[in-house]
Amino acid sequence: MYGGSGPLPTLDPLERGFRYRRVLLKLSGEALMGEKPFGIDPEIIKLIAREVAALNSNGVEVAIVVGGGNIFRGLAASAAGMDRSTADYMGMLATVMNSLALQDGLEKHDVKTRVQSAIGMNEVAEPFIRRRAVRHLEKGRVVIFAAGTGNPYFTTDTAASLRAAEIGADVILKATKVDGVYDSDPLKNPNATKYQEVSFKDVLNLELKVMDATAISLCKDTDIPIVVFDLSHPGNIEKVVRGEPIGTLVTGEVTHGKRR
Repeated sequence: MYGGSGPLPTLDPLERGFRYRRVLLKLSGEALMGEKPFGIDPEIIKLIAREVAALNSNGVEVAIVVGGGNIFRGLAASAAGMDRSTADYMGMLATVMNSLALQDGLEKHDVKTRVQSAIGMNEVAEPFIRRRAVRHLEKGRVVIFAAGTGNPYFTTDTAASLRAAEIGADVILKATKVDGVYDSDPLKNPNATKYQEVSFKDVLNLELKVMDATAISLCKDTDIPIVVFDLSHPGNIEKVVRGEPIGTLVTGEVTHGKRR
């Protein structure tokens, strides 16, 4: 792991069996709850920190975007009568809290981590500056992008797609509580079929629950694939970055059997 200002590391993760050099990990706020009804489960933070630390030690550059639904959901508050912009800004603040928790967990595993916020709060986070974020990644630091895009009416899924494009990420890793993308809700339909690969076009046309339409469209335009996988199984993050057939690959063109 590298954190200094001297020459950049020469460690190439592709030579160590990884498929991607630079990844953006998208975590939902709900994923941080674990089995708790609210808030942050320290065991989930430890799980994520261990797996990200393993990637970091192998030279994989990792950026993270985390939601805030475990603390506050702006859309739900808006539906209950709160001004939408106010509710969304409160949701952005919740993502900052989650980002700081992740930073603490990662640094306990000796991973140098920077939180960059789309909303100015210099006492706890850096401002988002694209070139600085890329430089952090090149130096072996994990970068956590907080506060979404900094604008109301946009989800953290859209923020993940936007930041992935800005930093030149090879892939978005969409960590969830399910093991991929299905043609219907597997919790309601026992006959639901899982996709091994699915195209951006089909996700939009079939309204599959991957990310919101704005996020999917941006990934389609920038040709950034998405892998949807189950976070709860230890080791899955590394398996996905190694290119193992975990979860569902969302891409421009489907090359293999579509479903399994």
